[in-house]
Amino acid sequence: MATAPPSFYELLGFHMQGDLNGFTAYTSKRNKVVWFPKSPPLKPPSPAQVSMRNGFRIYGMVWQAFTPQQRATWLRAAAGANLRIHYYNLYVWYSRVRGEGVIRTVERQSGVFIHRPS
Repeated sequence: MATAPPSFYELLGFHMQGDLNGFTAYTSKRNKVVWFPKSPPLKPPSPAQVSMRNGFRIYGMVWQAFTPQQRATWLRAAAGANLRIHYYNLYVWYSRVRGEGVIRTVERQSGVFIHRPS
């Protein structure tokens, strides 16, 4: 059964969507967040889903292996280039796409050389 979200989420500026602690949330046509108990999957994940999830795990492990100074280059570059995404999201995007041209542009705009994984 769908329920209305606790009002403090909206007051804090959160627009909830997706799965959170056993619940799924989505935004209705009336621009209200609807919560309901999360349903178990009906079939096992596809090979493509497993591959994508494993990729994200690997990106996270590589990120954890970075030194604080190496992580800080991503933070300074994202902030210096006025990006609207989190520096970790920039790193994950780069790890997936290997968009060297975009990263060079971010470096040029921010004046920060970004540490890239080998």
